[in-house]
Amino acid sequence: MKKYLFNEFEGVSPQAWKTKIQVDLKGADYNETLLWKTNEGITVKPFYTSEDRTFEQILLPKSGFKICQSIEVKDENDANFFAIDSLQRGANSLEFILEKPIDYETLLKSINFKEVKIFFKFRFLSAEFIKKLSEFTDSNNCFFNIDIISNLAKSGNWYQNLKKDHTNLEEISKSVNNFLAVNTSVYQNAGANIAQQLAYSLAHANEYLNHFGGEISKHIHFNFSIGSNYFFEIAKLRAFRILWSSLLKEYNIEESNVEIFSQPSLRNKTLYDYNVNMLRTTSECMSAILGGANVISNQTYNKTFQGSDEFGERISRNQLLILQQESELQEAQNVADGTYFIEDLTKQLAQKALDIFKQIEKGGGFLKQLKEGTIQKKIKESANKEQEQFNKGELVLLGTNKIQNPNDRMKENIEAPAFIKVRNEKTLIEPIIERRLAEQLEQKRLKEE
Repeated sequence: MKKYLFNEFEGVSPQAWKTKIQVDLKGADYNETLLWKTNEGITVKPFYTSEDRTFEQILLPKSGFKICQSIEVKDENDANFFAIDSLQRGANSLEFILEKPIDYETLLKSINFKEVKIFFKFRFLSAEFIKKLSEFTDSNNCFFNIDIISNLAKSGNWYQNLKKDHTNLEEISKSVNNFLAVNTSVYQNAGANIAQQLAYSLAHANEYLNHFGGEISKHIHFNFSIGSNYFFEIAKLRAFRILWSSLLKEYNIEESNVEIFSQPSLRNKTLYDYNVNMLRTTSECMSAILGGANVISNQTYNKTFQGSDEFGERISRNQLLILQQESELQEAQNVADGTYFIEDLTKQLAQKALDIFKQIEKGGGFLKQLKEGTIQKKIKESANKEQEQFNKGELVLLGTNKIQNPNDRMKENIEAPAFIKVRNEKTLIEPIIERRLAEQLEQKRLKEE
């Protein structure tokens, strides 16, 4: 008969732990001293046990994450060269960001898009061009990032108008696979808390399900930005998969493994002491990996003040290669299973998000609340709270609002727009503005250089 070492020790109940802690606190109140609430209203405890586990089945990716190189296409030949070079240096997925119709045959020359997962992100809407591109690639490995709701939320306007945008989208849906994206990054980068991000992502996607029917879910992929709240961001992606599965059940759709594309947030990135951005993006990429993202595209450490350059892109790609190969996180999508703290966070975040989602649907749905300004108002409230915490030093960005280097000079190094620009143009709705936390402080420092 086998004897196990831990069989000789009696289990300790949560109540026994609490009693011991209460004794050690010497009269201080347990709840007031050791419990704290996050901006989402999540209660964080000092310890977790098996009783905090959730037994909700999460359908995570069957294989590990892919390393994506994002490329803004300004010249098809240059973009093609950069794409092939990136694939040779470790990337196994590509994202092409298109401002206008391009010569896709030149762009994709010598790229095996039957094997390499490719994302096309459009900043315009043309059914004719997208259908031709889809026909040329003819691959289920290609994902077309078309999101008319996100464009409305970010810009305040449709691409053309409501009727034409929907007509274009319906035309695309007839012959293009993987044609819909739900770009949730705008909510994170504008300051929405994690519960709001989850709820808005779900309500945003639900608008497409309402319009096309539940079967369209197999053509939708999601784009998430990942912040620096390490464990919470892991739980965020896991909670979303639970929420998405629950929503599909309401449409009598069998659960499927949804595609999640992730990248680090821009909200916490800084102009001064910019090398710290590498540490931030590494942590954020790890959260995406352990949270079960299918594809991860890293941000360059100097994105706040410079355009794309070979060194920055190589470093950002190598960060993911180190995590994948040297840290052995290639197949880490299930690592968080059974982690009491993360499972409890997942459960709480999912419930908070579901409550917000129900309120949105009760209020007429996501588009209606966007048009009324309700979503914008909620995000502003969350962003202002976070900004106040940053200004007070309660939310710390090292090298920026704590431990500043007074000799740091940046005025002569800025080559790309570093701050949000307010546009003076008429919009149908109030746009959701993405803004970095450090912008006001950095503008002040630049003036004082």
